[in-house]
Amino acid sequence: MSGGMGFVCAHEVVEAPGASPTRSAFLLHGILGSRGNWRGFARAMVREHPDWRLVLVDLRGHGESHGAAGPHTVAACAADLDRLAVELGERPAAVVGHSFGGKVALAYARDFGRGLSAVWSLDSPPGKSDAGAAGGEVAGVIEAIRKAPMPVESRQVIVRHFEAAGFGKGIAGWMTTNLRRGEAGFEWVFDLAVVDALLADYRAVDLWPFLEAPPLSLAVHVLVATRGDRWSAGELARLDGLADVGVHRLDAGHWVHVDDPSGVRAALAETFGAG
Repeated sequence: MSGGMGFVCAHEVVEAPGASPTRSAFLLHGILGSRGNWRGFARAMVREHPDWRLVLVDLRGHGESHGAAGPHTVAACAADLDRLAVELGERPAAVVGHSFGGKVALAYARDFGRGLSAVWSLDSPPGKSDAGAAGGEVAGVIEAIRKAPMPVESRQVIVRHFEAAGFGKGIAGWMTTNLRRGEAGFEWVFDLAVVDALLADYRAVDLWPFLEAPPLSLAVHVLVATRGDRWSAGELARLDGLADVGVHRLDAGHWVHVDDPSGVRAALAETFGAG
């Protein structure tokens, strides 16, 4: 979407019914996701923490966020969030990002962190990686996307397609949140050309220097999915050696908010309050 100030990410605000929240947080999805991936999670979060409003964001090339000018990079996504904060008239107190969104969250904290008190990167190694290290599961999802017979007549076709490709019901169901109905049937909401550019930049960006010397006023948290495939032993050792970063481990696969949403909410309570 766009306005007088240029490209602004599509987004929605989630608040607890009858609440008067005093603080806001941005929730960022991973590559190939959309703000809808966070919707159920966000509703549970605001019930537990009614003093917070959550802003669910479609990153560029995903969901309803189309038309942004290139280059399509992690830094560009962070700048998109800054424009969104201006559009909303309120800077977030916290930013939470999963996978690709985790690097965007850290880049936002580095480049536009004024007013930010906490940033969470969920299962997203901060350093450079080669193409294969984007994660076998993500690579498999992208391959399955390219092989899907689009458009499809129903969401259930996609569920069956992903299950046949070896994915569980959770991931197969999650992928249906990235469909929209067109004239010929259901189609993907993301732009694969933009996704490819974003993934290439994601692999090239190194945010270890930011984690090694974060601002004193900022609480930085990194959550590791212990059943995921993203972290090497060396990266985990380097992470554990960071003096000013809160390191959290969760017994879950990479899609932590799908595998164990209550566990993620319990970890985030360090920022959002005990409830």
